[in-house]
Amino acid sequence: MLDGRDGEGAAVALRLVAESGRLLGADGLVPVASAHIDGCLYHGDSGTEFAEFLVAKGGRVRVPATLNVGALDLRQPENVRLDGARRGMALRLMQAYEALGCRATWTCAPYQAGHRPAAGSDVAWGESNAVAFCNSVLGARTNRYGDFLDIACAIAGRAPRYGLHLPERRRATVRVDTSGLSDALKRREAFWPVLGAWLGRAVGEEVAVIEGLQGFATEDRLKALGAAAASTGAVALFHIAGVTPEAPTAAAILAADPAVLALTPGDVRAARDLLSTATGDAVDAVAVGSPHFSVDEVAALEALLAGRRVRVPIYLNTSRFVLGRLERDGRLAALTDAGVVPIVDTCVVATPILPPSGGVLMTNSGKFAFYAPGNTGYGVQFGSLADCVESAVAGRLVRDEAGWA
Repeated sequence: MLDGRDGEGAAVALRLVAESGRLLGADGLVPVASAHIDGCLYHGDSGTEFAEFLVAKGGRVRVPATLNVGALDLRQPENVRLDGARRGMALRLMQAYEALGCRATWTCAPYQAGHRPAAGSDVAWGESNAVAFCNSVLGARTNRYGDFLDIACAIAGRAPRYGLHLPERRRATVRVDTSGLSDALKRREAFWPVLGAWLGRAVGEEVAVIEGLQGFATEDRLKALGAAAASTGAVALFHIAGVTPEAPTAAAILAADPAVLALTPGDVRAARDLLSTATGDAVDAVAVGSPHFSVDEVAALEALLAGRRVRVPIYLNTSRFVLGRLERDGRLAALTDAGVVPIVDTCVVATPILPPSGGVLMTNSGKFAFYAPGNTGYGVQFGSLADCVESAVAGRLVRDEAGWA
């Protein structure tokens, strides 16, 4: 391939993978079964030019590859406030990745769009929440592949053999004990992103196994945990004893001499409070769906709205697959009539969608809460999905504190 058998695009991609492997201390390359590409989000013209260079040189993905969010809502381009030049470059970037043979999923939750690699398979995924979910919940093996290396791996069909591709690096070096937390707290939807926010700060890039959560985890809760942990820290893999595939028990996945952390109610409350940066009771917008909202999460939103209209908009960030199902089921009109603004292919923190006047954004997403101040200029109030809905209806902050006492 390096000698040009498959064209210059493939040779360039493999050279990038191999040289990155040398820098990372890899002992070789590993074939990958699939890829998820994060480099399709526009951050500047160089990214567009790189993707178009690969297209011009005949580059083509060798494995199934899905695309993360772009900078445009392709269904409703008017939702995004990009100027003409940047809008054009963002569109060219998205088109280039499609020309490379990637599947136009445009979602940060490809695992909810049918991309679910088998446990034990090696893949090359980008986007931090997707990486955490792929490793932890699906049991496939990937490192956190960043922009440009992700597409290079997909074109080469190989990734550097290091890190979480190695079984010994997937063992837990930290054991987290949650026995000091009540079952009532573990049942709360909002507990899971808070747990992730705490975990990321507590363990950084280490691998943890968490005990005491059997019977409480759902796929959406694990999604929220991983997204927050991958944002506040560099978590790419976590285990839940008795829940995730590599940890039938904590002992089965623990490395020798692990650190032990006992999570307390005070730790949880402190982690929750760190997710809010605003004071007072102002709320100017609500955003949910980072990672993208699932069908089940939309159903929960509909139940909480219960036919009411909101005073401040709820930006519902989801995939075109979920939105398509809402359209087919005749449910989308009721949501938009209530004041919900659906956003697909992107999200309000990845590209300018929120009003430029600024203000306070309320969210139930630990990832949104972490990134929104820097990416949007908005202050943040964190709360449960129920808190978000009640605040949107009231037009001011409404938060149930009882469950956090």
